[in-house]
Amino acid sequence: MNRRKKQAVGTGLGGNCTGCVICSEENGCSTCQQRLFLFIRREGIRQYGKCMHDCPPGYFGIRGQEVNRCKKCGTTCESCFSQDFCIRCKRRFYLYKGKCLPTCPPGTEAHQNTQECQEECELGPWGSWSPCTHNGKTCGSAWGLETRVREAGRTGREEAAACQVLSESRKCPIQRPCPGERNPSQKKGRKDRRPRKDRKLDRRLDVRPQQPGLQP
Repeated sequence: MNRRKKQAVGTGLGGNCTGCVICSEENGCSTCQQRLFLFIRREGIRQYGKCMHDCPPGYFGIRGQEVNRCKKCGTTCESCFSQDFCIRCKRRFYLYKGKCLPTCPPGTEAHQNTQECQEECELGPWGSWSPCTHNGKTCGSAWGLETRVREAGRTGREEAAACQVLSESRKCPIQRPCPGERNPSQKKGRKDRRPRKDRKLDRRLDVRPQQPGLQP
């Protein structure tokens, strides 16, 4: 019987009967297959049913024992998760903790791009200075830079991500030679002078006495 009804429907006012269990030409679907949502579209005094996998924007799905329905969001919601929890707001409203408000509450500021109320940033204390480095190394140069950071003081991860992190750097002295490297200020060959002096001294001490009766 239901199959005959679905086959009889073509281009009637009820539209497409895909996914319907009970469908009529006058009002479209009235009962959907399992896991599908029944969306009722109203035009004047008439209404038409359609079975959908997901409810359209401005509606949210409610699952019941007999039928799953699409229910309209609040008047200020563009899209919602439930009747009391908005996901996106309509124009001139701002989202704050699931509610769409005309103005943001005290302690928050409105972001025009996202239409959300975000808590004002409260920066914490400055952190410790980083090691003094130059080109990523802590040696091999006379001077380098050290940096410290000042992050948001709130513990909420999402709110803290929206705050700007401040940082500052300053010049600092570092150890000139790296371990195992020769000091560039040291003159080359300075350590080799002593062996040459020692060799000269050895040659002087190696003078042999002349034998008697030999003329020089």
